[in-house]
Amino acid sequence: MYFIGFFFRRLSQGVLIIFLVSLLIFTLLRVVPGDPTRLIVGGMAPDNVVKEMAHKLGLDDPIPLQFARYIGAVIKGDLGHSFIRPANGSTVGGSRFNDPSRTERAQVLDLIAQTLPMTLQLAGVAFLMALAISLPLGIAGGLYPNGWQGKLAFYLGSLFVSLPNFWLGIVLAIIVSVKLALLPSIGYHGFAYTLLPAFVLAIEISPFIIRTLTVSVAQVMNEPFVESSLLRGLTLGQTIRRHVLRNASIPLLNLFGVQLSTLLGGVLVIEFIFDYPGLGLLTINAVLQRDFPLIQGIAILTSGIFVLINILVDLAAASVDPRLDTQ
Repeated sequence: MYFIGFFFRRLSQGVLIIFLVSLLIFTLLRVVPGDPTRLIVGGMAPDNVVKEMAHKLGLDDPIPLQFARYIGAVIKGDLGHSFIRPANGSTVGGSRFNDPSRTERAQVLDLIAQTLPMTLQLAGVAFLMALAISLPLGIAGGLYPNGWQGKLAFYLGSLFVSLPNFWLGIVLAIIVSVKLALLPSIGYHGFAYTLLPAFVLAIEISPFIIRTLTVSVAQVMNEPFVESSLLRGLTLGQTIRRHVLRNASIPLLNLFGVQLSTLLGGVLVIEFIFDYPGLGLLTINAVLQRDFPLIQGIAILTSGIFVLINILVDLAAASVDPRLDTQ
């Protein structure tokens, strides 16, 4: 009951956050300069056609009325239809206002469902790579903060955090893909196309995991219970596995929720550089094309993922250390 109450309390807070994010994105999209209706019907369409399309889409209604209508549809599970993308799979809009192929517009939910698995695959592989890089460096650096292990963790972390992801992605694509022909880099035609962009993302988030783990392990090693464990006859390895890593993992769990924003933010840039057909590339194209429903749907989805991940992280941290107050 304790965790159930905490879960529903945080879930209600998350619903409020998603609502506020939706309201903010919805409002900002409609007050910034630019007319999405002109993009929908085409630059050569007459003004009466533009006005007719705006009325048909409800874009000439007051913003509060538009938002109320939109939220009502979202509650029913309808994220709307793309302004630009027709259901036939095209991605460019607005060349001819009377193009019959554009009469049926793609559903936002379908577009997200097509690209989200690709982004989850990229983020998952990147996260596993980041752990493979960070855990050995962070644990060793925390156990021997004054030794070469600690210095190695510090210098590599400083190097990684100094590398811009867009620069690293371009350089690795040229060297690994073009020069050495070891891995493909552009587009997606199999799992191998995920490895290079995932490695770039892993390098981006690794420094924060290394630093957090190094500091956390070093602090736990100075706790009195570590010395008492050794006096009770436990070896150093047993003490580290049973006590040090368990206690040092709590700050790391909290960091994972924060790093989600870094990971998703990096996905936008990396997918664009590598032309990776995921949610990030879809988002960038939607912003460039001022595709309001698609941008709003992606904002609701990503904010929902943020909320869910942070709830799960809090629950995991509380299960590792029941002393954490989740009341």
